[in-house]
Amino acid sequence: MLHLECATKEVFQRNFFRDWRKEMTAEERKLITHLDKCDFVEIHKHFMEKTEARRTLPREKKQKLKEEAEKLQQEFGYCILDGHREKIGNFKTEPPGLFRGRGDHPKMGMLKRRVMPEDVVINCSRDSKIPKPPAGHQWKEVRSDNTVMWLAAWMENIQNTFKYIILNPSSKLKGEMDWHKYEVARRLRGVVNKIRAQYQADWKSPEMKKRQLAVALYFIDKLALRTGNEKEEGETADTVGCCSLRVEHVRLHGKADGQEHVVELDFLGKDSIRYNNRVTVEKLVFQNLQHFMEDKDPGDNLFDALTTASLNKHLQSLMEGLTARVFRTYNASVTLQEQLRVLTRGLPDYPVQKEMVESGIALWFLPLPQWDIVQPTQEAEDSLTSKVLAYNRANRAVAILCNHQRAIPKTFEKSMQKLQQKIETKKAQVTEAQVELEKLKADLRTRGGSKSKSFLRKQQRLLKLEEQLARLHKKATDKEENKQVALGTAKLNYLDPRISIAWCKRFGVPIEKIYHKTQRERFAWAFNRADKDFEF
Repeated sequence: MLHLECATKEVFQRNFFRDWRKEMTAEERKLITHLDKCDFVEIHKHFMEKTEARRTLPREKKQKLKEEAEKLQQEFGYCILDGHREKIGNFKTEPPGLFRGRGDHPKMGMLKRRVMPEDVVINCSRDSKIPKPPAGHQWKEVRSDNTVMWLAAWMENIQNTFKYIILNPSSKLKGEMDWHKYEVARRLRGVVNKIRAQYQADWKSPEMKKRQLAVALYFIDKLALRTGNEKEEGETADTVGCCSLRVEHVRLHGKADGQEHVVELDFLGKDSIRYNNRVTVEKLVFQNLQHFMEDKDPGDNLFDALTTASLNKHLQSLMEGLTARVFRTYNASVTLQEQLRVLTRGLPDYPVQKEMVESGIALWFLPLPQWDIVQPTQEAEDSLTSKVLAYNRANRAVAILCNHQRAIPKTFEKSMQKLQQKIETKKAQVTEAQVELEKLKADLRTRGGSKSKSFLRKQQRLLKLEEQLARLHKKATDKEENKQVALGTAKLNYLDPRISIAWCKRFGVPIEKIYHKTQRERFAWAFNRADKDFEF
């Protein structure tokens, strides 16, 4: 892992060395006392050479490996569910290695131990053929529990959480669950205005608990924050959600960036991903936050009268099945639908922010100042590249709302340089074609007569080159805009696929441009449930 950025971090090295010393003999512990005196370069080189050797294998050997993998897939990759053969998501356990985590995870570098058969619980029907454990081993337990979806489970040693073998996302059961999830979010549409009116009225309540509940719900609704679960004993990652926000995570600005009542939130969210956002809030929300923070130390809870359990109970009382995740799914899907409507159709002199605010979805969750003056840019009859760019921009608005970030890929600079070289080459070709065409035009004016076949060919070539250059420019724009945003998480988990399918049908965009093969299999249930006029 020497070539990975995480391996250079102090916390990674500290955790690794501590776990490594536990595996050493007494003699080794006495000899090896400082990690910085250890040289792993030869071992790293060996693994890099193995990786390169696999990459450069002859086609026949690669085909043989592919056939062996397919044989494993056929043997272990399927189960029988209610009489139907269903594909399993991933039937392999993780090999031992070093834990990376996401963001600045405090446990990065710790040793992930090998999963043994004695760790694994098998879940299957009583009358089914129970999988045999490897020779000389036995399963921890074999049970028949038809109230859960997993087929096997074990506890990993880093965070002491269960890992599961489950059905492939394209399975019928998973598809039904996906459909149900989005239908619950659609039901929220019918009551969301009533819920918003209620929590706005509660901002003025004489009861502290009611006011805190109302402000927390406002954050969940408008900022797509998670509720934040109570920490397990011994958990070290200082991650928080809405209910566990502390005073130190919030800064209030009476005026900032030309706006009034600005709240700055800065904390580690799920998977230790930093949430850092400045948002303009309602005056009453700002005043309530000032009150909640009075006479408190930085480490005190912002919502001290609130717990995750009480918030979840309140959400259930507002609508059956309502959770913070349902709010995220609803706002994410509505945001995508409205952004696609604006970015694809194009409404002159009508800013996106105004459109979204009038739809009841404020766009102040987007970073200032880049997004607060976005104008609709794409017409419905625009080229395919323009439409895909518009889709990715709409998807990005959702990813930013949900705080789906990623580190800039290591290959980004190199790939952008290659793309820029292509653009420069294409520019030179366009210039050359323009010069040739101008020469022909001059000859025609001198000699007179109609346009020759040669002239028409060169004119067509110039148009084609200009279209190719425009596509390259849009590809570069798309790549630059998405370098730190993870579009896939929202697309797979929070966006009703029927919105995207309907948009593709309406604007003649091949679905392959939006969903790759695996995603199309996952959302197979949605294709027959979304015509071009589908509305979330």
